Amino acid sequence: MNLKLLINIAKTLLMARFRQTLIAAIGVMFSITMFITLISFMTGLNGLLDGLILNRTPHVRLYNEIKPAIKQPSNIAFPNELFLVSSIKSENVRKDIYNSASVIQFLKQDERVDGVATKLNAPVFFTIGDIKIAASVSGIEPMEENRLFKFGDYLTGGDLKSLIQESNSIMLGKGLADKLMAKIGDVVYLNTPNGDRYDFKVVGFVQIGIADIDNIQCYASIQTTQKILGKPSSYVTDIQVRLKDIKQAPSVAKEYAQLFNLDAMDVQTANAQFETGTGVRNIITYAVSITLLVVAGFGIYNILNMLIYEKMDTIAILKATGFSGSDVKWIFILISMIIGVAGGVFGLIFGYLLSSVIDNLPFETQALPTISTFPVNFNVAFYFIGITFALVTTYLAGLFPALKASKIDPVIIIRGK
Repeated sequence: MNLKLLINIAKTLLMARFRQTLIAAIGVMFSITMFITLISFMTGLNGLLDGLILNRTPHVRLYNEIKPAIKQPSNIAFPNELFLVSSIKSENVRKDIYNSASVIQFLKQDERVDGVATKLNAPVFFTIGDIKIAASVSGIEPMEENRLFKFGDYLTGGDLKSLIQESNSIMLGKGLADKLMAKIGDVVYLNTPNGDRYDFKVVGFVQIGIADIDNIQCYASIQTTQKILGKPSSYVTDIQVRLKDIKQAPSVAKEYAQLFNLDAMDVQTANAQFETGTGVRNIITYAVSITLLVVAGFGIYNILNMLIYEKMDTIAILKATGFSGSDVKWIFILISMIIGVAGGVFGLIFGYLLSSVIDNLPFETQALPTISTFPVNFNVAFYFIGITFALVTTYLAGLFPALKASKIDPVIIIRGK
């Protein structure tokens, strides 16, 4: 088999039907372009939505859950009697994590752990004259919170370091700040459920993008929050763990719960519904994208079928002059592959260009103030999948017509003429 000669014959046949060849190549190019654009945009959007929730969610959260007491007073007083009890009394469980320093030290030595950050929540009230606005202060380790959970990405004003450098400083959720009509540098007044009153300087605003959180949440350093509650420096209610491999979260959470006798919540359980939605969107994206490529393959198949019927004489002459059925088969496969390569390469180029245009389109929403353009995921794997699928599709589309051409009997064709 003289490959160079077969390629020249394939090119000659392609140019003889240049318009049909161009249409087939454009079909492949359009399919690859839309595949790259659609999958890049949809996965970018999914990544944005995932990050909105998952970036702020620890892979494993250790805490003490308030639970109904197993032994109620009635059971203790009358152990042999059966009672139907309503308004069950909760178990007298401490909210903070016992011996938290040792727990944190153990976690940091675990090779599976990427980082650990402590957290403390405190219910408070802000006062504007006679009006009280319920809120919650999250005591955080600002720099660790930023490193592990990208806290800084949600700042719409101020500097994260201010929580550490300035005493009695606080960052307000954007919705809460609007209620208080507070600006950076203003002083807001905070009351605890115990009746203590504190004044705090506003050093920044945070907008997670979820209104229910932004309307009540504010942030301070964990030391400041401990002072609000009148607790010692060892008092923490949550230990947030980020793992190197998020897929290990469910098993690691169970292990830590037994090891430390604490409640543990893994990120998959906490966001099960959200992850299900992401999976469904990804399935739809891939299904639509692959359908485009398959449709282009049928177009190539039809064009090659027509080409075989129109080139019966040529095929007969080739066979009569010594070309084998295998040679004829490879001529038509080469025709298909040339269309696939040309359409695929240009499809990748135009897909990248169209994705870049979308990536630079302005996207402004009050829910996501830190996002200025539409999210696009320029993952090289998508381009590899696109060109691979284009080649495979066009090869299969050309294979069946090629096999048909290889079986044509030149004697019958020439005798008919």
